[in-house]
Amino acid sequence: MHRRDVDRLDPARDYWVPAVVSPRRDWSAAPGCRRGARYLVNSATLAVSREEFETFDGELSCRRWIRQNQAALARGLPGAEVRAVPLGRWLLGLE
Repeated sequence: MHRRDVDRLDPARDYWVPAVVSPRRDWSAAPGCRRGARYLVNSATLAVSREEFETFDGELSCRRWIRQNQAALARGLPGAEVRAVPLGRWLLGLE
């Protein structure tokens, strides 16, 4: 899904996404970023993204995806914890 298409989602449903916070300035997974920068994880590339991401229908399925890709995520996003967060709260800056 692309961020510009978020308004096409059903507002009555909760969607979950894998998200990460930059653990330090100029983090290797997001060169030039500031410490604490928030990103979603692109499921196709397992890289940080603000524009492209996959939504999950529930927290459990999102957590399952994170667990299944844990090793690759740890290599590509060193030092950061990937968490399942509600998309709406993430977009509002609450997560």
